[in-house]
Amino acid sequence: MAKKNKSEEVVEEQQEAVNEQTSNTEEQVQEGEAGASDELAQMKDKYLRLFSDFDNYKKRTARETLELRKTASKDVMMAIIPVLDDFERARINASKSDTAESFSEGVQLVYDKLFKTLKSKGLEIMKSTGEQFDAELHEAITKIPAPTPEMKGKIIDTIEFGYTLNDQIIRYAKVVVGE
Repeated sequence: MAKKNKSEEVVEEQQEAVNEQTSNTEEQVQEGEAGASDELAQMKDKYLRLFSDFDNYKKRTARETLELRKTASKDVMMAIIPVLDDFERARINASKSDTAESFSEGVQLVYDKLFKTLKSKGLEIMKSTGEQFDAELHEAITKIPAPTPEMKGKIIDTIEFGYTLNDQIIRYAKVVVGE
């Protein structure tokens, strides 16, 4: 029996060692699961932040591209505006009765077609004569006495038209203001 007792003791010791290892392994698994769930939560958070940053980047670049397309023709428009000014001066000069020059119908058609084409691309003339002077929109060339009290602070004459391209000012109107 002594042998059985010793072997029973050895078996009991081995069972205790196995039980101890099992409990240690279970604790490690539980700690590993807790650590893994924390790590999973952190990874999900990082993923959501990265996805959000990328989505914001896509929206911002789309907005910038759209804005660039709207104003891409600004340089061309700025180069053509003096031609429009010359057409307008010639038309006004030809309409005066004391001049021998005439503004032919063909030239008027060319002017109208050019202006319609530019308008379809977003170019607009700013209205100024008779409007209240606004330093944000107009450039005052000079001030003259107002012909009537209602015209004080208002624009009497427009020397050069102002232009907007897709609601963005590309040239300020040069005006004469009543004082």
